[in-house]
Amino acid sequence: MSVSSERSVVLPGDLHARPAGALVRVVAGFRSTVEVIFGEKRANARSVLAIMGLNATAGSTVLVRAAGDDAAEAATAVVLLLSSTG
Repeated sequence: MSVSSERSVVLPGDLHARPAGALVRVVAGFRSTVEVIFGEKRANARSVLAIMGLNATAGSTVLVRAAGDDAAEAATAVVLLLSSTG
């Protein structure tokens, strides 16, 4: 059974190389497909370059969307990481 989960988070810091790398490492532990959305841009959370390409800055709100068997857990893990990365 495939589940989807969607959560938003306000970034405490810019989504640059270090947090993007941490995000990719977190997502690697899940089977679900995870996407980060900022404005009109969407990025696969398994790609550091795609995440950095969002150009999301501190104070911005991003949407985390996950789909798969462990979607809720994946979305929660990504939101926790992004809300603590500065």
